[in-house]
Parts: sequence; structure tokens; C-alpha cells
Amino acid sequence: MFVHPQFDPIALQIGPLAVRWYGLMYLLAFGLFLVLGRLQLRHAHVAARGWSRDDLEDLLFAGVLGVVLGGRLGYVLFYKPLFYLDHPLDILKVWEGGMSFHGGFLGVLCAMFWFAARRRRSFLEVTDFIAPLIPGGLAAGRMGNFINGELWGRVTHGWWGTVFPQAGDGLARHPSQLYQFALEGLTLFVLLWWYARSPRPAGAVSAVFLIGYGVFRFIAEYAREPDDFLGLLTLGFSMGQWLSVPMILGGVLLLLVSRRRAA
Repeated sequence: MFVHPQFDPIALQIGPLAVRWYGLMYLLAFGLFLVLGRLQLRHAHVAARGWSRDDLEDLLFAGVLGVVLGGRLGYVLFYKPLFYLDHPLDILKVWEGGMSFHGGFLGVLCAMFWFAARRRRSFLEVTDFIAPLIPGGLAAGRMGNFINGELWGRVTHGWWGTVFPQAGDGLARHPSQLYQFALEGLTLFVLLWWYARSPRPAGAVSAVFLIGYGVFRFIAEYAREPDDFLGLLTLGFSMGQWLSVPMILGGVLLLLVSRRRAA
């Protein structure tokens, strides 16, 4: 059994300026997007479609807006709609936490629609390009969750169990943030990077992302403690699992359609 080391949430402080670890993880995520994107531009089939560094930077700008706005609104709508209906100004208090991946994902989709329309590219061409670049950011985010000692897992009796003092009960729990780091971050990145190295039918890379993330998130949720204000929902699934189901189904459908069109 381990005890969470209780990292100081402030990584660096100079006078009144404080830089938090979680903010650094966001910067790392955006940096990885640029670095991996530039590596991807070297793939012959990517370069042949006319992608440039300017496109990459514009995609990052649009994606940041989508992640922040979509992630916050998704949390408001999916997790605490009644609370924020009574306290609408609290929606702006992003420094108090509360971001939803699935909301951020929808926000990014909207941003990519906008980008595709402005650049006269197909939507699936855009999502196929960015899909392999996303898991690196997910890995950084989950590491930020672990450093902050938040989003801990369910109680476990395994030797790897970790006590999170923030939970307030002294019980050993799954370090589910690290599970998600390994699954949604590293494993999904390797899968997508390998799959996208070769030419694929339009939408196929996006489909693999949807299926891979949905399945990995669904599995990891079995080890993650459900939100105390929601608990487990129908069939004993968590909100994260229910939000992952349409991603998996949509990914399977998209993969079938993309392959049929390419046949």
C-alpha cells in the first residue's frame, strides 16, 4: 500500500505569480500537440494533402477554445445542471475545477467543423489529422489529476492501493488516474500513431480514436470512484461509462462506413 505524496499544487512561485502543476500539464498537452503534429507532417500521405505548420497552429488555437469552453459547459450540463441553474455565475469559476472530457470532445468537434469550413477541407480529413495528436494531451491531463490527488479510484485491497488523504477516509484506493494515463494516454497514442502512419480511408483514423478511447475509458471507470453527487446510474454504470457508449457505437459505425466507401 502506498500513500499519495501530496504534491504541492504550485510548481513554481515568483512573488504573487504562482504556476500550478495542472496548468503546466495543459501547456505540456499543447506542446505535445505541436511537436507530434510536426512529426506527422513528415508522413508522405499527410504532406500530399497539403497540410502545413500554419494549419497545425490554427488547429491548436481552435482546439484550445473547444477544449476549455466545451469541457466547462459539458461539466455543467452533464454533471451538475441543477446546481449551476441555481448558481449561474459559478459557471465562470473555472479555477475551482470542473471539466468534462466528453464536453471538451464535443467542443473540439465544433471547433474542427469551423476550421474545416474555413479551409475548405472535409470534416473527417481534419479529425483524421488531429486524432493521433490527442492522446498525448490526455496523458498529461491524467498525470495532472494524479499530482493534484483528485479523481481517485474505488477502494481496493491490492498491494498497489494508494491512500489519497483528500478522500478523507484513509482507505487504499485504485490509482485510477494512472490507469487512465496508461490506457487513454500511452496505449491509445501507440495504437493511433501506428494506424495513422499508413494511408487510411477517410474517417477510419477518427473511428479508431472513438472506439479506442471509449473502450479504454469504459474499462478504467470500473476502477474510478463515481462522482459522489451522482453515484452509479442505470445498470450500475457511471456517468463516464454512459457517455463512452455512444463514442464506441459511433466509432464502429464510422469505421464500417469508411471502409465501405473505400471498397
